Amino acid sequence: MLWLMLLLLSVSRIGLFFWQFDRVSTAGDIGYMLLQGVRADLIFAGLWLIIPLLLAPVLAGKKRFTLWRRFSHFWVLLGLCLAIFIEVSTPQFILQYDIRPNRLYVEYLKYPKEVFSTLWQGYRAMLLGGVATTVVLLWGLHRVFNRVTAATQPYADKTLWLTWPLVVVLIFAAVRSTTEHRPANPAMFAITSDALVNSLIINSPYSVLYALYSMRHEARSGEIYGKLPDAEMFKLALDWPWLKQAVFNDATIPTLHHQQATVTRTKPLNLVIILQESLGATFVESLGGVPVTPELEKLKHDGWWFEQMYATGTRSVRGIEAVVSGFMPTPAQSTVKLSLSQQNFYTLGSTLTQLGYNTSFIYGGEAHFDNMRSFFTGNGIKQVIDQAQMPDPVFVGSWGASDEDLFNATAKHLADMHQQQKPFFSLVFTSSNHTPFEFPDGRISLYEEPKATMNNAVKYADYALGKFIAEARRQPYWQDTLFLIVADHDNRVYGNNLVPVEKFHIPALIVGADLEPRRITPVASQIDLAPTLLSLMGISSSTPLTGRDFSRDATSPGRALMQFDQYFALLEEQQVTILRPGQTPVSAHYNSQLKQLQLSAQVPSAPQVKRALAQVLLPSYLYRQQQYHLPGQP
Repeated sequence: MLWLMLLLLSVSRIGLFFWQFDRVSTAGDIGYMLLQGVRADLIFAGLWLIIPLLLAPVLAGKKRFTLWRRFSHFWVLLGLCLAIFIEVSTPQFILQYDIRPNRLYVEYLKYPKEVFSTLWQGYRAMLLGGVATTVVLLWGLHRVFNRVTAATQPYADKTLWLTWPLVVVLIFAAVRSTTEHRPANPAMFAITSDALVNSLIINSPYSVLYALYSMRHEARSGEIYGKLPDAEMFKLALDWPWLKQAVFNDATIPTLHHQQATVTRTKPLNLVIILQESLGATFVESLGGVPVTPELEKLKHDGWWFEQMYATGTRSVRGIEAVVSGFMPTPAQSTVKLSLSQQNFYTLGSTLTQLGYNTSFIYGGEAHFDNMRSFFTGNGIKQVIDQAQMPDPVFVGSWGASDEDLFNATAKHLADMHQQQKPFFSLVFTSSNHTPFEFPDGRISLYEEPKATMNNAVKYADYALGKFIAEARRQPYWQDTLFLIVADHDNRVYGNNLVPVEKFHIPALIVGADLEPRRITPVASQIDLAPTLLSLMGISSSTPLTGRDFSRDATSPGRALMQFDQYFALLEEQQVTILRPGQTPVSAHYNSQLKQLQLSAQVPSAPQVKRALAQVLLPSYLYRQQQYHLPGQP
């Protein structure tokens, strides 16, 4: 099995190297990278051989040799099946995420209906081809192994017990793969400045297996970059100009502080957050993208337009976490999915529910996806409206009702709340701009052919948004309501750098009520939106939010936090500090006009590293200690 596994994984890697030859050849020495790849393959093969190795003394002797032969046959085929299928599916995963299969590969398996529908509608040929390739190879290997195992003879007891310790040592050496203090892990193979190339050096089964292992350590995920004493971590993490006057005096909720609203209102405003699926700056012409969002371009002149807003991650749940909870990113899963944040974890709904608001989450698909329903209902969102509550939708795709249907349901809900004279907060999450890019005919003039492309889907989503806002302007609640339009993340976050900063750039716009047009030019993060919105709504309150209130200061330099796979980046205007697990941090310069990240040969200073490290350690600490909530909650 060992030689066959090494052969299959090496052939796959060489094929991927040829496919991405421009990036691979630019990144470094191809021969050295291939050699390191074999090392990674030995780790995976060694891990897969551990179970048969442990069973060998019991089963491989003469008495139970028939059972051993059957088990070995099954175990080898199972390992090769997983390796072949994951490797065959790797190119499509790279096209979407610009990296080998990782934890996302596993997370999506929890939602077979949505995933299979997406694959069948958008990637049918890839799906059928991958399954067929796997089946054909396994059938051929099964026949070969039948002949091999039939000819295999039982081991003599003396031979078995003399050779078994040697094999144990060899397998241990293959798995550990180093004489250093810690055993090898994927971070040790990150030997270039291109995240994709680093992932190509290892193999996809090992990448997925390590992701499963890492998920056991979510609560301390930030510590993969290093550690700081708690006092120093708090001091550095909260050392931002907008928090200088804040008083943190509750040891049980370390970031709790009072924020005084900059706008005085006799009655606080309503709030509607429209979280746009995969709407990166890539699709906004004035932000350097393609011209497929004409409605958003019109709307930006009527409100607060953020020119340098950056997402915290690459997943929708990461965007939800940042926008609704103001929570900083970590290498772990989003808190939307983690167990310790399913109750008594702060969201805007926590504050607004206490003030008597009707709080709702409105989604065109099934709200259980990505654990959203559980997270919201446990954390201040009292009403969930999803596809099941949308009768007679105009169009239903793989991810649920179309954005038009979503906005129709939203308009009805807002009108009902206004008629009942209830203040409201609604989070509206769109889905039409999601692969396989399905939307109704006859709504837009297509940007390109064929119809089912991301640019066309974005243009349809923009059309639906513009239609909704135009209708909302005519409603009596418009004068009492703020609307935030913001993306969760870009469509495809990729690039030939450790962290493709330009792909984290997203549009954000606040309109409605009495808001005067304004352009916000400093660097901003999604976590800055919650405190800004509360202030504009006229709500003074104590919250654990650490973001910046741009209504108080919209001109001084800002910062953004970005998590890209295992890399964490702190962007301060043009200076970028990148943390890497088990490796030296990297310093870089980002030109936002050219959308270019230039890595520096100079290692970032110790204060820079500690400052960045504190930003990623703080959210891990708050999650682990369950200290991100309002007073009065457990």
